[in-house]
Amino acid sequence: MSLDNLGEQLILRRQKLEELKKQGVKPYGQKYRVTHTSQEILQGFTEIEGKTVKVFGRIMTKRGHGKAAFAHIQDSLGLIQIYVRQDRVGGEAYQLYQDLDIGDIIGVDGEVFKTRTGEVTVNISSFVLLAKSLRPLPEKWHGLRDVELRYRRRYLDLMVSPQVRNVFVTRSRIIQHIRTFLAERGFLEVETPVMHTVTGGANDRPFITHHNALDINLYLRIATELHLKRLIVGGMDRVFELGRIFRNEGISTNHNPEFTTVEIYQVNADYEDMMQLTEELVASAVEKIQGTFKINYQGLDLDFSRIETDEEARAVAKERGLEFAKGATRGEILFAFFEEFCEEKLSGPIFIKNYPVEVSPLAQRSWDDPRFTYRFEMFIAGKEIANAFTELTDPLDQRRRFEDQVKKRATGDEEAHMMDEDFLMALEYGMPPTGGLGIGIDRLIMILTDSPSIRDVILFPTMRPSEKE
Repeated sequence: MSLDNLGEQLILRRQKLEELKKQGVKPYGQKYRVTHTSQEILQGFTEIEGKTVKVFGRIMTKRGHGKAAFAHIQDSLGLIQIYVRQDRVGGEAYQLYQDLDIGDIIGVDGEVFKTRTGEVTVNISSFVLLAKSLRPLPEKWHGLRDVELRYRRRYLDLMVSPQVRNVFVTRSRIIQHIRTFLAERGFLEVETPVMHTVTGGANDRPFITHHNALDINLYLRIATELHLKRLIVGGMDRVFELGRIFRNEGISTNHNPEFTTVEIYQVNADYEDMMQLTEELVASAVEKIQGTFKINYQGLDLDFSRIETDEEARAVAKERGLEFAKGATRGEILFAFFEEFCEEKLSGPIFIKNYPVEVSPLAQRSWDDPRFTYRFEMFIAGKEIANAFTELTDPLDQRRRFEDQVKKRATGDEEAHMMDEDFLMALEYGMPPTGGLGIGIDRLIMILTDSPSIRDVILFPTMRPSEKE
């Protein structure tokens, strides 16, 4: 049955709701004091067998007839079976139970036992209706097949797909690990503005909004970089920000206009230090979540074991069949060639470093060859996961770079940087040598949860409004 062609089901459930109210049942909003979760009952059966528990959840299955019935209810951690007998709960309550629908949320209390088939079950002595469901769940409650519907109605996706819930539990664990990892190394978490008067910190088109009281246009941030560097100038030696970024770009399996990054800045560090930090952070996250350094992503075997020497790195590059162009005279051509022909072939994890200055307006020039910069990007399974620099701290060089960006913007490049005079002023007070790093959290989570699309790891991805919305 189509979720939007419910007809009689909608009418019937609303009729049931009105009947419940007439009977004095409060179908919404009652607080229920839970003593155990489903998993605590299942995992702790030996200790709590025969004891009374209170658990709540959404009815996901119902079976049985006559004077006894079984059902499964689902809380945030999983399913638990319940057993209902008329002679135990009483005739009136049993009739109420019979009228409940799949999707209704109830609280139950009863004794824990095992059925003859060995399933841990709660033999309920009473129950309370906590929320009446007015719409039926998808027929295939174990998972929605309509991918578009899954993203639009994530609440249904979470409700009927344990694997989807697990992805977002893992997402939370990864983010918590990143915070702990950085805090243990002396980094201070900070918050900077989401709305900017000047857009910068990355080459991307911003979203524009308007502040009525000030009568000015503002830009949703496309990066946290320039404000975090201001903090470095102000004397904060190690800072990071984990937050939302907004870029007015296309939507694909690797791109969502609203996404999450972590940007990290460390005084007296360079891009080599940032490379080591990236390797340690990502590898530790892999081991923390997966329990091993070797994982599989979409059929591709990945090994996050540490590479200790340049020789090992070169051996891995050769093994992956990587070739690097030599003698290029124009940075943009080299960069465009790399993006077009190389990125998808980089299974990795691998670092690509020393990017052309033309495409790295915030990175320090190479002392050996000023056409290039001390910059690297990390790729895993063809996806750019991290981007880092030895930060440009020379205010005069930075001004020239911004001026070049302004010229590009004047010719129609909406992704070029604006001139940020306040940031340049901050640099003129003196910024110590600094290494900076940005990691795309959503793409990292894709790798660690074996998810093929970025929309699988964002709870509410950006979607084109449907005709019915």
